[in-house]
Amino acid sequence: MTEQTAKPVTTSPPQGTFSHKIGGITYNVNVHFNQKTSETLADKIKRMVLADCDNYKKI
Repeated sequence: MTEQTAKPVTTSPPQGTFSHKIGGITYNVNVHFNQKTSETLADKIKRMVLADCDNYKKI
């Protein structure tokens, strides 16, 4: 009779999910993207920076 040992199951977090610890707080982050968008990441970042600059000018 042979004895079988169970192998530990390692699970990785779902794709687009990660945790980050800042100080004593751990933040669980979920990232999602619209697959049907025509806007690139560079376009999105540029749009966000320009919008932030516009908001800064209004202060």
